Amino acid sequence: MFDRYEAGEQAVLVHVNFTDENTKEELAELELLVSSAGVNAVDVLTTSRNAPHAKYFVGSGKAEEIAAAVKAHEANVVIFNHSLSPSQERNLEAMCQCRVLDRTGLILDIFAQRARTHEGKLQVELAQLRHISTRLIRGWTHLERQKGGIGLRGPGETQLETDRRLLRGRIKTILRRLEKVQKQREQGRRSRKRAEIPTVSLVGYTNAGKSTLFNQITDAHVYAADQLFATLDPTLRKIELQDVGEAILADTVGFIRHLPHDLVAAFKATLQETQEADILLHVVDVSDARYRETMDEVNTVLDEIDAGEIQQLIICNKIDNLEGVQPRIDRDDEGMPIRVWLSAQTGQGAELLGEALTDCLAKNMVSYTLRIPPAQSRLRGVLFDLNCISQESYDSDGDWVVDVKMPLADWNRLEKRLETGLSNFVVHH
Repeated sequence: MFDRYEAGEQAVLVHVNFTDENTKEELAELELLVSSAGVNAVDVLTTSRNAPHAKYFVGSGKAEEIAAAVKAHEANVVIFNHSLSPSQERNLEAMCQCRVLDRTGLILDIFAQRARTHEGKLQVELAQLRHISTRLIRGWTHLERQKGGIGLRGPGETQLETDRRLLRGRIKTILRRLEKVQKQREQGRRSRKRAEIPTVSLVGYTNAGKSTLFNQITDAHVYAADQLFATLDPTLRKIELQDVGEAILADTVGFIRHLPHDLVAAFKATLQETQEADILLHVVDVSDARYRETMDEVNTVLDEIDAGEIQQLIICNKIDNLEGVQPRIDRDDEGMPIRVWLSAQTGQGAELLGEALTDCLAKNMVSYTLRIPPAQSRLRGVLFDLNCISQESYDSDGDWVVDVKMPLADWNRLEKRLETGLSNFVVHH
C-alpha cells in the first residue's frame, strides 16, 4: 500500500472533459483544491471522453501518458478531478507506481487538515473510514489468503477481514460519540428556541468570504484565508441588532459542487445549525464569473439537507474587486431586503447588513404605546431593562406614556408574567 501523500509533494493533475454536463468538473477548482491541500502541481493532463473507461477511467493510452508524466517529473501522487472506483485506483497505481487520489479523497484530506475541534475530527474520521472501507483490498493483496504451516496458523480470518471488522467497530464508536455531541447541540438549540432568540446562519460556496464576514460582524477572529474549506468547525456568536435585540450568528462549512455524500452524512450535526436557522445569509463571491453556478450548487446542497425553504438574504460579497459597484440594499416590491452588496474584507457596506437583517427579523417585532400608572413603576423598570422604550412622556393624570418596540417573544413573556396583563396598559398600536 502506498503511503498517504504529504503536503509539499509533487502531483500530476488529471482532468477529463465529458460531453455530459452533469459530470462536468471545473479544472480551476481542482487547482484550488490542490493548492489548499498544500500540494505542488507539476503537470496538468486533460482529455475528452464520452464516458469513463472501465479499467483506467481515462483511455489506456492516456493512462500510459500519465505514468510517463509521473516518471518525468518524479511525482509522488496523481490526483483526478473525478470520483474513481476502487478498481480504477488500483489499476492506475499499478501502472503509475505511485499513489492515486480522486476528488473525494482530496476533499477528505483537506477536511482532515482543517478539523480543529473534537467534533470536527470525529466527523472527518467517519467520512474517511466510510470512504476507505471500499478500498481496503488495495493495501492487503499479500494477506488475502489465510496462511498455513507451523507457527503461521491465524485466528481463522484474513487480514482483510480483520481490518473490515475493526473498521466497522470504529465507525460504530464514532457514531455513538457524534450522537452525544448532537444531543448537546440540540439542547443548545432548544434553549435558544425557548428564549426565542433568532438564529442567522451563514451559508455559501467555499471561499466566498463567509468567515471574513463573520469576523467583520462579530469581531470573533475566526480563521479566514483565501483557500477552499478554510473553515470547517461551526462557530456561534451572539450579535445585537437594533430594534430586534439579541440574535445568534452561525458560521458553517462551505459547500462545493459534487460534495461527497459521505461528507454530507458525516456533517449532519454541523449542518443542522443551517436547518434550524430563521434566516440564511447566502454569501456569494460576485467577483467570480461563475457565481450563478456556485449559487445553484449551494441551493442544491440546501435542498439535500432540507433547508431549501428557509428565507435567504443574498450577500453579494467582494465588491471591492469590481469597478463602479457601491454598497447597497436591493429590496423586493414589498420593501423587504433580498440582496446586500458589500465587501467583508474592507468593511464597505457592513452597516447595511445590520439594517437588512433588522428589516428581515422585524416582522417578529411589536410596537405599542402604553399608559403606566405610578403604582406600576416596577413595570416601567422592567421595560427599561429590556431597552425597548423609544419615547416617554407624562399625561395630565401623572401616568407615564411610553412607546415600546420589542420582539414578540419578549411581549408574550411579559404578558404571562404580569398579573394584570400587559395588554391592559396598551393605548394604541
